[in-house]
Amino acid sequence: MVTDMNTETCDPAEIAALREIFASRAEAVPPAGWEAVRSFETEHGVVLPEPYRTLVADICDGLPAGPPHYGLLPFAQTPPDWGSHRPERLLAEPFPLTAPWLWEEDEDAQSLSEEELEAQADCVTDHGSLLLGTDGCGMYWHLIITGPQRGHVWLIDENGAVPFGTRPDTSLMPGTPGFTGWVTHWAEGRSWFTDAQGDQ
Repeated sequence: MVTDMNTETCDPAEIAALREIFASRAEAVPPAGWEAVRSFETEHGVVLPEPYRTLVADICDGLPAGPPHYGLLPFAQTPPDWGSHRPERLLAEPFPLTAPWLWEEDEDAQSLSEEELEAQADCVTDHGSLLLGTDGCGMYWHLIITGPQRGHVWLIDENGAVPFGTRPDTSLMPGTPGFTGWVTHWAEGRSWFTDAQGDQ
């Protein structure tokens, strides 16, 4: 799958596209500011990937209208339905996946004990990502901030983890990889998933 993207330098074209989508919306949460972003990064031992980093510092730090369905979260928050008895989120630990993982279809995963599978799934859910928001029913969108998938957006739910934006013939969610691609896809009113005819 595609992994090359510039997450260290802010692309003016991407920021212009994000500004156009978010800044015109009255309900957009004001930007967090660079001091808050840098303080968060120092606390967690990470650097947020661009262009998300510049968006939350300079343009908007959340949007109730989305994406996803229940809104784009401010950068340091978790959704109300996330639960309080979950493992600690370790943002500096690398996100462990580089390819989709549907545990119910994975023969290796089926051979694990319930505790072993839960431990592996917890790493996927809690290591190396920020929560962007939820579509409900336990479907959470994550921005990967550490590891080989840095800058990519993944959907993680009770069935597995799938990246947004790969080749249409290899993904349930074709589109342009990365945060800007994900936001633009939503702003254009497109479905996250391919339908039975393969439309995007």
